[in-house]
Amino acid sequence: MNAAVKPAIRPSNPCFSSGPCAKRPGWSVEALTSACLGRSHRAKAGKAKLEEVINRSRAVLGIPADWRIGIVPASDTGAVEMALWSLLGPLGIDALGWESFGDGWVSDITKELKLKDVRALKAPYGSLPDLSQVDGGRDVVFTWNGTTSGVRVPNGDWIKDDRQGLTICDATSAAFAMDLPWPKLDVVTWSWQKVLGGEAQHGMLVLSPRAVARLESYTPPWPMPKIFKMTKGGKLIDGIFKGDTINTPSMLCVEDQIDALTWAEAQGGWKALVARSEANLAAVAEWVGKSAWADFLAKDAKQRSCTSICLVIKAPWFAKKNAETQAAAAKKIASVLEKEGVAFDIGSYRDAPPGLRIWGGATVETADIKALLPWLDWAFAQAEAEFGAT
Repeated sequence: MNAAVKPAIRPSNPCFSSGPCAKRPGWSVEALTSACLGRSHRAKAGKAKLEEVINRSRAVLGIPADWRIGIVPASDTGAVEMALWSLLGPLGIDALGWESFGDGWVSDITKELKLKDVRALKAPYGSLPDLSQVDGGRDVVFTWNGTTSGVRVPNGDWIKDDRQGLTICDATSAAFAMDLPWPKLDVVTWSWQKVLGGEAQHGMLVLSPRAVARLESYTPPWPMPKIFKMTKGGKLIDGIFKGDTINTPSMLCVEDQIDALTWAEAQGGWKALVARSEANLAAVAEWVGKSAWADFLAKDAKQRSCTSICLVIKAPWFAKKNAETQAAAAKKIASVLEKEGVAFDIGSYRDAPPGLRIWGGATVETADIKALLPWLDWAFAQAEAEFGAT
C-alpha cells in the first residue's frame, strides 16, 4: 500500500508496551471480583490465593517439583537483588551484559557488593557476548532476554551440566514466552507485569536444589536487608516458598495473576504461549524482510527476541543525521502513532539505539501486530517528511 495513505484497519488493542504489558485478551475488572480483600494475606483464605499463584506458575511453566518458588517484593528487580545479595561471594562470577538491565546487574555486583573476582562479559546493543567464554566453575549472572535490546540467548547449550557455579537468570521478559531449560538454571526470576500482562511490584523467585544448598551453606559477609533474607539459623525459610510472603502483597494483584495464569492454562500452557509470541515475531520478521526503512536491532535471527521486538531505522537519510536528530525522528514515529491511538509506548528504551520497541508477548494478538505494521510505514513517512530533507 502507499505509505502516504493512512491505513484503514487499526489494532483492536493498541497496547504494545514492554512493561506493564497488555492484559490478556478479553480481560476486564470483573476478573478481580473474587479477590481476597480486607483480609490478612496470612489468613487461610489469603495464603491459599498466594499458594495458588505458586502452584499454577509451576504447572504452566513446567518447573520441577523440587525447585522452590516464592513471591517476593519489588518486582523482578527485587527478586534478582535477593539472589545477588544472598548467593554471590563463594566463587568467581561471570556477569553478562549486552543491554541496560544486564549492565545494571554487572554494576551492582562490582560497585555495590564490591566483589573482586568478576569477569564482565559484554557486548553492544544488538549482539550477545561470546557465551563459550562462560566458565562453569564460576557463578554466572545473565538476562535470558534483553528487554531493551531485543536480543535473547538462543538456548542453554552453553551452560554445562557438570558446572560448579550457579546460574542466576533474570528471565522477566522470557518466562512464559521462551523455552527455559530448568535443569540448566539454578535461580530464575520474573515479574507479573510482563508476558502474562499482570500488575507490577511483585516478583517471582525460583531456586533449584543447588541454589538452596548454597543458601544453607554460605553466609554473606555484608549486612542483609530484611526483605532479602531467605534463611534463618542456616536453614531456608521454607514459608517464603509456600505463600508466607516477606512483606504484604496486593491481593488485587494476586487475583489478577491467578486470572492470567488461568488464561495461560486455557491456552495450553507454556508451549502455547511460546507459539503465540513466536507468531508475533514471525509477523514482524515478514514485514521487515520487505521494508525499505526498518531492520531488527538484533542481526542474528536466532538471537531475536519474540517479546521485546526492537527495530532500527536503516533509511540512508537517517544514517546521515546526528544522534539528536535520529532520536527525534524515531520519537516522531512513536508519537504520531500514539496520537492516532494506534500504538502506545513503542519508542526504544532510552539507552538503546534510536528506533522502535514492539512488545510481542503472549497476551498480544498476532492480528493486532499485523494491523500495526502498515501504520509503521505511514508514521515513518511522516517522520521522513519532517526530518529526511533537513
